[in-house]
Amino acid sequence: MNDDARPAPEPQDIPPHSGAADEVNRRDPSRRSVLWTTAGVAGAGLGLGALGAGTASAAGASAPDAVAAAEAVAAAPPRQGRTMAGVPFERRSTVRVGIIGLGNRGDSMIDLFLALPGVQVKAVCDTVRDKAEKAAKKVTAAGQPAPAIYAKDEHDYENLCKRGDIDFVYVVTPWELHFPMAKTAMLNGKHVGVECPIAMRLEELWQLVDLSERTRRHCMQLENCCYGKNEMRVLRMAHAGLFGELQHGAGAYNHDLRELMFDPDYYEGPWRRLWHTRLRGDLYPNHGFGPVANYMDVNRGDRVVSISSVGTTPLGLAAYREEHMPAGDPSWKESYIGADRTISLVQTAKGRVIRLEHDVSSPHPYSRINSLGGTKGVFEDYPERIYLEPTNTDHQWDDFKKYAEWDHWLWKEHANPPGGHGGMDYIMVFRLMQCMRLGLVPDFDVYDAAVWTAPVPLSHLSIKAKGVPLPIPDFTRGEWKKARSGMDSEKPAE
Repeated sequence: MNDDARPAPEPQDIPPHSGAADEVNRRDPSRRSVLWTTAGVAGAGLGLGALGAGTASAAGASAPDAVAAAEAVAAAPPRQGRTMAGVPFERRSTVRVGIIGLGNRGDSMIDLFLALPGVQVKAVCDTVRDKAEKAAKKVTAAGQPAPAIYAKDEHDYENLCKRGDIDFVYVVTPWELHFPMAKTAMLNGKHVGVECPIAMRLEELWQLVDLSERTRRHCMQLENCCYGKNEMRVLRMAHAGLFGELQHGAGAYNHDLRELMFDPDYYEGPWRRLWHTRLRGDLYPNHGFGPVANYMDVNRGDRVVSISSVGTTPLGLAAYREEHMPAGDPSWKESYIGADRTISLVQTAKGRVIRLEHDVSSPHPYSRINSLGGTKGVFEDYPERIYLEPTNTDHQWDDFKKYAEWDHWLWKEHANPPGGHGGMDYIMVFRLMQCMRLGLVPDFDVYDAAVWTAPVPLSHLSIKAKGVPLPIPDFTRGEWKKARSGMDSEKPAE
């Protein structure tokens, strides 16, 4: 659940974008990079660049062309290092943290790092100096030494990453900055955790995989929803066989964000809304995809092989603007192409099906769906309910609270965790820092990050090609065939 901070400068290898919506950016050069994913694609056809950027220029894609383009990117390049699957952190008594991005999300998450023993916040970074200084005061108020502040310019995060007294970099910035910041952190010898999505282009996902393997640094998608209480209970029940042979699951990010996306104070600029002028597909698949992938042991005995996506017409944001935004507001120069609702079907190597949904542009109560079904029954969330044979035989939903015995040890140990989103944020940070202190294998790795994010560009291209199934790369390069541990961990000895 990523919010904040201003974009850093646009990557130097991406030419400037031109178009109607870019008029908004020209008035604020610090936000030009919001649009960089569509740059340099005009006339490029459906090669690697067009697929990776996932742009509107691919609108005329035929199904054969789209499949050919996706297959080209899905083909695994030669491995440059060794696999990071099952690789533990180095054990350390204190985890030294640097945080990049201190807006809505970063400002709240720093409190959780400071609440943990054996964790020190050594440096903070934001292009808005007031935000960095506010974060620094939190650090000293927690009894820690004053952290270094990096707020000189939009490149100053690079200096944070160069420090020799940081073990872990936490990236909490707009989406287009996640890739360059994660890359910089690893190249400087740091493990890195990134809010979702971890990148916006398929070739960037491959680069992060290769960099993680070459540098021997973990690059993780910090997907807090994987640590939800219900999600972790279902995970343990699934692995215990209560659902029988798993057949299908569903996850979503259906969250009405219209008011927030048009609020000039909530997001630092219009960066999130502007993505709806560039991509038609699922912009935020991770919250729904991650938990279901864990249930099915994706990358740990199964893998996702294809995705087919469809989308509705893009009406919601324009309708909201018509009703709420005054004439002359910069948003009136924007043309929205993002589908109000996208629906994707993901197939796994074992023949399972995962349904993903994304809708932030229309009225809808919050829901991540969070469903899992097998040969013995099904669980559905929002609201939570379950039906398992042989206990249930009357075609009536049962009370999920009856299954509290299956709660994960993290939730038994931290029954009332502090922090946002029902405590899942704290559980995530606690477990990550625990793994780093004790030298454990992280619960998820760069391969999970790449898989959970791949629907961003692929759903866009599939929608352009009228729902044609497209291949999802095997980022593990065959390692998925080996069973290994993941989120369903055992409590370690401290």
